Amino acid sequence: QVQLVESGGGLVQAGGSLRLSCAASGGTFSNYAMGWFRQAPGKERDVVATINRGGDTTDYADVVKGRFTISRDNAKNTVYLKMNSLKPEDTAVYYCAAAEGVNWWYTSRNENSYAYRGQGTQVTVSS
Repeated sequence: QVQLVESGGGLVQAGGSLRLSCAASGGTFSNYAMGWFRQAPGKERDVVATINRGGDTTDYADVVKGRFTISRDNAKNTVYLKMNSLKPEDTAVYYCAAAEGVNWWYTSRNENSYAYRGQGTQVTVSS
């Protein structure tokens, strides 16, 4: 069973950047497809970006495409989310999630596909 710990959140002005990290332990990291999700106050949790086991297939929600980049370092057991040109509407708790038992090319926007999720890190973008 994998444990996930997010870090890197904080308060940033609109137009600024942040890089979130999600460190995994307790499993073979390269066996997991990974995803970032976010939940704003009063809203449902939505997909932000996903990445396959090898890190060469990614997928993004339309609202972040071109601004956010997901990547992973399997040697460091870490997945990243680089966020540029942040907007106030990006304010949310950001979670990373891991999907196991999937093939090398697998990615999914469906949160139910991910068996494991971290505790989240708060990102606040001021206008």
